[in-house]
Amino acid sequence: MRRYGSVIRLKAEKEAEYRRLHAEPWPGVLAMIRACGIRNYSIYLKDGYLFSYFEYVGSDFGADMAKMAADPETQAWWKLTDPCQEALGTRAEGEWWASMEEVFHCD
Repeated sequence: MRRYGSVIRLKAEKEAEYRRLHAEPWPGVLAMIRACGIRNYSIYLKDGYLFSYFEYVGSDFGADMAKMAADPETQAWWKLTDPCQEALGTRAEGEWWASMEEVFHCD
């Protein structure tokens, strides 16, 4: 299992919409998240920033993320959620959510 943290800005004028969408996530999107080896997935909001945390239990993260990105229902979901977000200028090339470095963990 590997832990992942990432961050992105939430557009202030889109906060209510983003909260509404995540209050009732689509079952197919949730199924795809699980099918791609993601567990214990949470998104937090603070001062206009979204922080996501999840644990990956699969064996090929790149392939699983490509599988998710190719899923039509997930693509439709992202068409609703992506306009609510603003990527950080410091993100790595090809990222939407900026990856974070884990500097501490305690079980």
